[in-house]
Amino acid sequence: MAETTGARPRGVLLPLALAQFICSFAGSNMNVMITDISADLNTTVHGVQVTITIFLLVMAALMIPGGKLTDRYGRKRCFVVGLAVYGVGAVLSALAPALGVLILGNSILEGIGTALLIPPVYILSTLLFTETTSRARAFGAIMAMGGIGAAAGPLIGGLITSGLSWRAAFGFQALVIVAIILLSRRISDPLPADPTRPFDLGGAILSAVGLILLVTGILAADDNLWLMLALLALGAMFLAWFFVSCRNKERAGHEPLLSTGLFRNRTSNLGLVTQNIQWLLLMGTSFVVSAYLQVVRGYNAIETGVIFTAATIGLLVSSLSAGRLARRRAARTLIMGGFVVTIIGVVMLLALAGSALNPWAFAPGLLLIGLGLGVMLTPSVNVVQSSFGEELQGEISGLSRSVSNLGSSLGTAVAGTILVANPGGHAYAAAMSVLAAIGLGGLLAAALLPRRTVSAPPVASRDT
Repeated sequence: MAETTGARPRGVLLPLALAQFICSFAGSNMNVMITDISADLNTTVHGVQVTITIFLLVMAALMIPGGKLTDRYGRKRCFVVGLAVYGVGAVLSALAPALGVLILGNSILEGIGTALLIPPVYILSTLLFTETTSRARAFGAIMAMGGIGAAAGPLIGGLITSGLSWRAAFGFQALVIVAIILLSRRISDPLPADPTRPFDLGGAILSAVGLILLVTGILAADDNLWLMLALLALGAMFLAWFFVSCRNKERAGHEPLLSTGLFRNRTSNLGLVTQNIQWLLLMGTSFVVSAYLQVVRGYNAIETGVIFTAATIGLLVSSLSAGRLARRRAARTLIMGGFVVTIIGVVMLLALAGSALNPWAFAPGLLLIGLGLGVMLTPSVNVVQSSFGEELQGEISGLSRSVSNLGSSLGTAVAGTILVANPGGHAYAAAMSVLAAIGLGGLLAAALLPRRTVSAPPVASRDT
């Protein structure tokens, strides 16, 4: 049985939280390097947007297979291998002579590394912290670091870019990866690896292709409407094929990439929807506001990053209160409240469209977005992970992270596509309006959650 007390769980929390931090940081820090990278690599704003989106998309497409591989090869081994692949990608990105090499290092290798290392973060946290409050506290620390990484990415990236260069920001990522690998030596996998577990390669390909086509279709919206519709239809077809394939394998007595039973849990399904929309709002807002401040207002990387400090403060304050909030309020209440506060923040940013105001006028809206997201990120994860016993943690963790990263991809793709089409006041207003409308959808999903959620037994069938 996994330990719930003692030094080991506390000792492993730091490297796990740092891993989530650096992966979230990588998804947002490039937002303040748009003009620097464009000039240095002779590309465009759209080229940088595609690089960011591909990174997020690779994570989303491979997170489900990554979660499944942890059962076969072990959670710690996948964690360390993922860190190593990510580190190589960071070094390659720092040395990139052209956009293609940057895409290989940042979008592909860092994306693959993230897909391998993130599922173990949540599986290990779920297995090691089995009591509701301690698990909420652990998830709170991890999600706080993830949220801070995403929100502080523009600030840290801006400081490094302005003080040194955008390449040094990737060097910073590589150094953090080395530190995590050293700290991870104290991690002990609570469950043994099972090399005999089958791996559904066909299912992995179908799910990855479906997700890639889906987001690629959204990216094609500003170029060719018919191409967009065709790619979206193909993506939906491949995902439907994937689901049917999983169901047929189960009926034949084989183990699919994902158990279809995961989708029969109404509470988990609603939690996944809220996760997706939360990260969509965070990354979509980050890209739109960063691009608007740099391209339209002419602010440099560090000025843009400093403005985003407000969101970082909001996320830090609310995320670190996750354990205390979980004891006092139901998950449904926290998630609904978080969406309300976030939507108000988005509306405040929307009101600034086309206004020649002081840049600090963006701070109140960003602060509210940070506070709102910080309040609900942890309970959404806890609702999903706690809906299943430990025998399904590999699968639900991969699915959960895939859905969240798909939200990040969609946020950058949807809002970014609208903004890049005409990066002025009207396009900014349109992008923020779409984000606000999507936030209302997240609020509705949160309202449908049960008032009280019951955790599945943490050691359902393997308690020995």
